[in-house]
Amino acid sequence: CIQYTMKGRKAMELFEEIKTLTKRLVSIPSMNGTAGERDIADAIEEYLRSIPYFAAHPELVIVQDLKDDPLGRRNVMALLKGGDGSERDTILLHGHIDTVDVDDFGKYKPYAFDCDKLAEVFRDAALPEDARRDLESGDYLFGRGACDMKGGDAVFLVLAKHLAEQPEKLHGNLLLSFNPVEETLHGGIIEELPLLRQLQEAHHLIFRLAINNDFICPMYAGDTTRYVYTGAVGKLLPMFYIIGRETHVAQCFEGFSPDLTAAELVRLIDRNTDYCDGYNGEYTLPPTVLKMQDLKPRYNVQTPHTACVYFNYFVHNRQVTEIMAQLKNAARTALDNVMQLADARYRDYCALSGNQYSPLMEKTQVLDYRALYELAKGVYPGDLDAYIDHVTDASIAAGDDMRITSLRIVQALSDLCGIKTPTVVVFFAAPFCPHNTLKREMPDEAAVIAELEKITAEFAAESGETLKLQQFFPSLTDSSYLKIDDGAESIALLQECFPGYQKLYPVPLATAKALNIPAVNYGVWGKDCHKWTERIYMPYSFGKLPAFILKTIHHFFD
Repeated sequence: CIQYTMKGRKAMELFEEIKTLTKRLVSIPSMNGTAGERDIADAIEEYLRSIPYFAAHPELVIVQDLKDDPLGRRNVMALLKGGDGSERDTILLHGHIDTVDVDDFGKYKPYAFDCDKLAEVFRDAALPEDARRDLESGDYLFGRGACDMKGGDAVFLVLAKHLAEQPEKLHGNLLLSFNPVEETLHGGIIEELPLLRQLQEAHHLIFRLAINNDFICPMYAGDTTRYVYTGAVGKLLPMFYIIGRETHVAQCFEGFSPDLTAAELVRLIDRNTDYCDGYNGEYTLPPTVLKMQDLKPRYNVQTPHTACVYFNYFVHNRQVTEIMAQLKNAARTALDNVMQLADARYRDYCALSGNQYSPLMEKTQVLDYRALYELAKGVYPGDLDAYIDHVTDASIAAGDDMRITSLRIVQALSDLCGIKTPTVVVFFAAPFCPHNTLKREMPDEAAVIAELEKITAEFAAESGETLKLQQFFPSLTDSSYLKIDDGAESIALLQECFPGYQKLYPVPLATAKALNIPAVNYGVWGKDCHKWTERIYMPYSFGKLPAFILKTIHHFFD
């Protein structure tokens, strides 16, 4: 069995093998939303089945087709059983196989998936200074997906190949998992959760740890720290549907502006650090507006009646119940501010024009989707859930964006209720990424943290690298779905305030909660992911990281 120290010739052979496989995986264009995601799954399945261990145990390579997927995308898994086959301790090694697109490469787009050719043409390119230095060093491999995260996938595959040569010396099991659809909606890992649970029960697995190899990068110029993340940032997408009151522009003060309310919500929430969620000294970025629009379909001289706005909202530890209360408070404040501003401007206009002033102040309301649903249930004579399914299906059939489909449901229920009062309805839409981290206040998790601290400190001393444990991987990741820190009340509120949840984004949260796998990210190290200068640093990623992973495997199993 290869040892985690991996010195001399063995280390160099492994380095070259990982580098070669990374180039091969990069050469398969697997951009999210294309048939290439199926192609790379096929290539990984072929690689796994070529390993003698899996050739002898073909049933331990598991392929799962995504349900009703027009591109035929698939999850590919492989279970390497250690010892005499009765071991229960298991480590999950998982990574995603899709990439973002390559439009950012411009004239170099034809070479985006050819690492060698790209390096050649980049020698005459107007590269940023840092990228130029890295290219000339020879230590970096350029190409779309090299760092995010085909290099990480290659590390797992090559390690598994060599560990499978003598599985009896492995005192535990390795479950490899490679998933598509990570760069957008995390559909691969979400659909895999029930299968993970089935495999756990069928093979009596005890998941000690899940290691993701998604990229890590410098946090500031000159940073060479190798970060180890013991959890994942969460993400909510809160939406606000705003019902105003339309009027003729010649009687503009008789209306209530949903556009101004949307703008006020953006002013109150966008990049506001009051909404940053902190846990043990690590803070999320503040919410960021992703879309704002009124819903008037065409030009006329009637003012808009409705509008919507939605935000990216990162989470470290805050429960959905607390977040919803915060969002509803922002909606109340926005309505109050707009009402007061409209009244003040009307008063100014009356003073200017000589018209008689009378206050514009009136009642407003804020509802969450759960409350709107109950109002609609009280007025709708038939099966409200069947009606919602009809609205949902029609929107999906029309090819609407998922967020628009949720909005259509809210609009339909608001119309059923005949709402005429200026109103904001607050709800959630896709995607939802759960937050998780290992917590020192939980004895079982504190023990895992202690083990990771020990492994990391020892490896730092052996490798000469600077390593640092952080709580939350800062980018969105499939690791979110392996452990959920939200409580039952929080999960219930999310589902109740997510229009069309079961059809649009049915994350099996109960299954994820039952799995509860400590999910960490080691990661290949590189720069400029999602940029045309994406590159992976090979001396660490192909040379030292494999040893770090092997050390972790042996530590948890021995």
